[in-house]
Amino acid sequence: MKEFYLMPKLFSALKGYTKQKAVNDIIAGVIVAIIALPLSIALALASGVEPAQGVYTAIAAGFVVSLLGGSRVQIAGPTAAFATIVAGVVATSGMDGLFIATVIAGALLILMGVCKLGTFIKYMPHTITVGFTGGIAVTIFLGQIKDFLGITYSQGVRPIETLEKVEANIHHIGTFSPIALLIGLLSLFILIFYPKIEKRLPPSLLAVIVGALIVNLIPAIDKNVYTIGDLYNIPQGLPKIDFGSFDFSSQKIISVLPNAFTIAILAAIESLLSCVVADGMVNSKHNPNSELVAQGVGNIASVFFGGIPATGAIARTSANAKNGGTTPIAGMVHAAVLLLVVLFLMPYASLIPMPTIAAILFMVAYNMSEKEKFVKIFKTKQIPDILVLLTTFLLTVIFDLVVAIAVGIVMHVLFVLVKRLRSRKNDRS
Repeated sequence: MKEFYLMPKLFSALKGYTKQKAVNDIIAGVIVAIIALPLSIALALASGVEPAQGVYTAIAAGFVVSLLGGSRVQIAGPTAAFATIVAGVVATSGMDGLFIATVIAGALLILMGVCKLGTFIKYMPHTITVGFTGGIAVTIFLGQIKDFLGITYSQGVRPIETLEKVEANIHHIGTFSPIALLIGLLSLFILIFYPKIEKRLPPSLLAVIVGALIVNLIPAIDKNVYTIGDLYNIPQGLPKIDFGSFDFSSQKIISVLPNAFTIAILAAIESLLSCVVADGMVNSKHNPNSELVAQGVGNIASVFFGGIPATGAIARTSANAKNGGTTPIAGMVHAAVLLLVVLFLMPYASLIPMPTIAAILFMVAYNMSEKEKFVKIFKTKQIPDILVLLTTFLLTVIFDLVVAIAVGIVMHVLFVLVKRLRSRKNDRS
């Protein structure tokens, strides 16, 4: 009997499930949760939302995607790719705009999976994906310079666009804190060099612990370095959402539609790319259509749980596979561990220094920068492909991802049409 095309991987993965596999999944899930905690907080801050919302996202989306998804070891949660989109939506349309856009994106992802479009996502031009991924990396990097240097903005100065942030940093550079910079550099040193000598403890967690201890135990430093608790509210327990204050008017829904389509497309691309990476690590084959449905349900669950858009996270998925995760149970354990943190330990996140968060995001930006792929495209591709790459990259940094992807696709299609017309003309002559 042929298997249902939207069948979650969990069902087949549990066939012949053994006690040893269960132990491996639990260990991998706990390790991934430890890795995900500081990253989720950092990515929430980069997205312009409260730090706890990143953890809520990892819990809700992480559990649902593992439960319903098409990969054995996929780990879902907040990712750097969404940071600039989320920050832009929140700044221009508020949390209700983000909620609406994510729910619409979730519905689109479900529709894509039901219509068996999972296999077509891979046809997104490589130059466009590399271009906007690199652009997002630069945007994240530039957005964290303020906290890394301990710069303080004047009252009322709240830059949204990347170039506005650069301008504000230059204008307020006189307020930078040498002590904040030292904490940032120490955190960066740990993130870069610790993995070369020891790998049992996630470097981001070690950086957070060391940074928090130094800043909170030395009074002279505490007065000169902002922590998360100085700038944000850190709640304990389950999230409480006031839907009564949201604007669900038709005008609001129409205004966020472009962002909803961007979230859906990016979630589809990122999640399926992560599945491909995971397949190679655990010798498996993912189901792209059930993965899209799971991503859609996961995103809807995330915002109803107080989170933000989510997708498959390649780094956390790889960590899951490398640490012995073999079935979706590991991803569900990862979500359960983070839920326990939210219920009992979340207030401790207020002790984390902002320069340490900035250093973690610097490393995220570096790791996702696609620098090797940039060089390869310049060496092996033709001029039209390079133009698409550079245009998508620059528009992502200067404007936003919606404009970048739209223009990149139009350029790619035009170049392909011109190439075919020239080919036909040459054949006739």
